[in-house]
Amino acid sequence: MAVEKLFKDEATEEKGERARMASFVGAMAIADLVKTTLGPKGMDKILQSTGRGHSVTVTNDGATILKSLHIDNPAAKVLVDISKVQDDEVGDGTTSVVVLAGELLREAEKLVATKIHPMTIISGYRMAAECARNALLEKVVDNKEDAEKFNSDLMKIAMTTLSSKILSQDKEHFAKLAVDAVMRLKGSTNLEAIQIIKKPGGSLKDSFLDEGFILDKKIGVGQPKRIENAKILVANTAMDTDKVKIYGARVRVDSMSKVAEIEGAEKEKMREKVQKIIAHGINCFVNRQLIYNFPEELFADAGVLAIEHADFDGIERLALVTGGEIASTFDNPESVKLGHCKLIEEIMIGEDKLIHFSGVEMGQACTIVLRGASFHVLDEAERSLHDALCVLSQTVNDSRVLLGGGWPEMVMAKAVDELARKTPGKKSHAIDAFSKALLAIPTTIADNAGLDSAELIAKLRAEHHKEGSTAGIDVISGFVGDMAELGISESFKVKQAVLLSATEAAEMILRVDEIVTCAPRKREDRM
Repeated sequence: MAVEKLFKDEATEEKGERARMASFVGAMAIADLVKTTLGPKGMDKILQSTGRGHSVTVTNDGATILKSLHIDNPAAKVLVDISKVQDDEVGDGTTSVVVLAGELLREAEKLVATKIHPMTIISGYRMAAECARNALLEKVVDNKEDAEKFNSDLMKIAMTTLSSKILSQDKEHFAKLAVDAVMRLKGSTNLEAIQIIKKPGGSLKDSFLDEGFILDKKIGVGQPKRIENAKILVANTAMDTDKVKIYGARVRVDSMSKVAEIEGAEKEKMREKVQKIIAHGINCFVNRQLIYNFPEELFADAGVLAIEHADFDGIERLALVTGGEIASTFDNPESVKLGHCKLIEEIMIGEDKLIHFSGVEMGQACTIVLRGASFHVLDEAERSLHDALCVLSQTVNDSRVLLGGGWPEMVMAKAVDELARKTPGKKSHAIDAFSKALLAIPTTIADNAGLDSAELIAKLRAEHHKEGSTAGIDVISGFVGDMAELGISESFKVKQAVLLSATEAAEMILRVDEIVTCAPRKREDRM
């Protein structure tokens, strides 16, 4: 006897063909959405939120676009996730990874239509991905030993990463900023030591790199504007006790003089606290919370620079950079770790005053100050620069470098093609499909630049059949160009992450043969 109905009222299930169809279509739609942002001539998208203030984001970063979408299709969510992971892991290649996964599924759909089992396709894809990775490994260049060459490699990688972003006009300037900042890190991938401050005004060219740390605050009234050999106490404590801090407390007094006594006692309490703080032997006090006039006056009399309301991000980073710890009690000065820096002074950027800490304990710390026409430009510039910094910090650790401009995809496609010819059985169709999917990236780069992609890819293919070819797409001139001469390089780590993530995501979506959607939860009647 057949079961009439298994699920609750509103739950749905899609089986077999329809489920596969739904997941393929969703994934391909997502890939087509971000496809136009790929490459140096990629276009930007405007994302407008429907929340309060209707905030607008203009971006060309695949992960940012996909993060902001609210998607129903389950397969599309898998692609959004891989682009997020790519962004966290290596920073760049967020669009490529989605485009490649989408193409792999597009090819797989054709194969499934010709009655090839998804598992066969998956095992073919596995073999192809392994073969493609080995093909890249044979071609990598590693200049770690030669500092000068390695530096120029980093510059090229930074310029290639930035060329598809808003900073492409001043990419040399920003590539230099990014390389300098990353070289200071001396091989750590902790980007917290690099602070990015955005100040509207000026043009993007006015951005600069400054050693040390800049805090976006003003120095208080009557306090020293410049301190050398500063000892800094970073704190998170209340410096505003001229209120009774008990919720709902009421004090009844029978004369005004008693009120004065209470106020006097509070002032005394505050004075004691300030003296405890000064007893640490400091000459700069940075607090996360606000500091009232009275304690500020006391600090000024003692010649201590007091900075209030340093936001949490600023405080955490300041403690990290100056080598101090955030304190909140001041009874035993010997247990508090103070921060140190050589010089604190006030600087002007545009119209704003900021506090500059130079010669800090953590030598690798630096601040990049971005200038630009509007907040949208600055936000996008920060995202672009962040991508470049991520890629460079990964490359410093894993110094293998490849050429860019569609060259790695051609190399992989050629190797995968050869593998397909040697492989017997149905798997060879899947391997062949993989090589077609790899060509999607150079094709898209050419399409976005308005070039004739079919013509260009055919030329590239012919070029790559010669041994040791360095040909790729030169979108500026619109022809096949020599990537080594043009200085277009990419990090091996990024390409490897793109290849492996895309294959795994495509595999995961291919395995699906049923989608069960849960019934929405009903609110129970509380009567």
